[in-house]
Amino acid sequence: MGGGGQQTESSEPAKGDGVGPDGGRGGSAVYTWEEVQKHCHRSDKWLVIDRKVYNITQWAKRHPGGIRVISHFAGEDATDAFVAFHPDPNFVRKFLKPLLIGELATTEPSQDHGKNAVLVQDFQALRDRALALGLLWVWGTSWSLTLLCSLMLATSQSQAGWLQHDYGHLSVCKTSSWNHVLHKFVIGHLKGASANWWNHRHFQHHAKPNVFSKDPDVNSLHVFVLGDKQPVEYGIKKLKYMPYHHQHQYFFLIGPPLVIPVFFTIQIFQTMFSQRNWVDLAWAMTFYLRFFCCYYPFFGFFGSVALISFVRFLESHWFVWVTQMNHLPMEIDHERHQDWLTMQLSATCNIEQSTFNDWFSGHLNFQIEHHLFPTMPRHNYHLVAPLVRALCEKHGLPYQVKTLQKAIIDVVGSLKKSGDLWLDAYLHK
Repeated sequence: MGGGGQQTESSEPAKGDGVGPDGGRGGSAVYTWEEVQKHCHRSDKWLVIDRKVYNITQWAKRHPGGIRVISHFAGEDATDAFVAFHPDPNFVRKFLKPLLIGELATTEPSQDHGKNAVLVQDFQALRDRALALGLLWVWGTSWSLTLLCSLMLATSQSQAGWLQHDYGHLSVCKTSSWNHVLHKFVIGHLKGASANWWNHRHFQHHAKPNVFSKDPDVNSLHVFVLGDKQPVEYGIKKLKYMPYHHQHQYFFLIGPPLVIPVFFTIQIFQTMFSQRNWVDLAWAMTFYLRFFCCYYPFFGFFGSVALISFVRFLESHWFVWVTQMNHLPMEIDHERHQDWLTMQLSATCNIEQSTFNDWFSGHLNFQIEHHLFPTMPRHNYHLVAPLVRALCEKHGLPYQVKTLQKAIIDVVGSLKKSGDLWLDAYLHK
């Protein structure tokens, strides 16, 4: 019966003797261990799981874990190995169903080769206990775990941002070529952005910080008015693109939340396509390909899009506060043709040094030193800082150092001050 199997005790003929496309013959035939153990060859493989007999000869080639690992159990009982390697056995059983050809005869033991039945049963009881205690529980994709994943990704993206900043400034490797290559890798493959876009934008900021029409970081596209002079100019001209006297409030809605996920993302891809920068585009695509390969199986396409958007949303808050607290409360004006030292000091301030501040800002809490020496490695900022401070004292130049809390508060205060200047000029001048 069933290709050499025994008949049932009722002597009723076994059903399902026809061989299916995957080697299955139905599931009513019964077999002895002697019969099963004959099928342990490369071209003929059976195995047993929970006393069910399966013909895996053809399907072994498609086994996700590889043909060899499953073939090692040909002609044997694979129950414990099956349970050990598959967190969701019920899901896997749907692939086994077409391979079912029968089961062990009731007179046959559940273990083959004279294995210790008591030991096997005790181990299975131990596994069931571990399962009941939740020790084999897979976390899955709950809301709490998705939030934790988002926080970890946002942290890694922010720190990768500081790293690409170092490579972009040629401050890591001795040779420029290695800095350029690694910059493209970090900003492209690890962050999904463009090295050329960053270079073009960021170097302008360093060359003329807080100078209207020259520093892209103070080009607010009429969404905000900045400094002391621009608000008055807008007010006198009766320009009201936004309710600027409320900009310190709507900043929280369209500033930190949207800079990276919306403004930068659109600008990056627009720049890469318009300038036909296919190398940077290829690097950026490797980031998104890797991201979706990792998270599509858990969240699907739209869920993965929502995840990366939320990560960018979190990262954007981190980025905006760190970059703006050093510059936004400082002098913002039109070109004044100042010397390098005076220009950088008027547009930048430092944040107090601490282990957290250094890590949180990527050492950009030493913003003055970074702007004066943009190619200096970040770990040397604290060494040159006393020399810069001494030079400032010698010439009576301001060298501002703030606490992290005050720097953040000053960002909002400067926006409110500029908004009030606009409103006064708009109504009375």
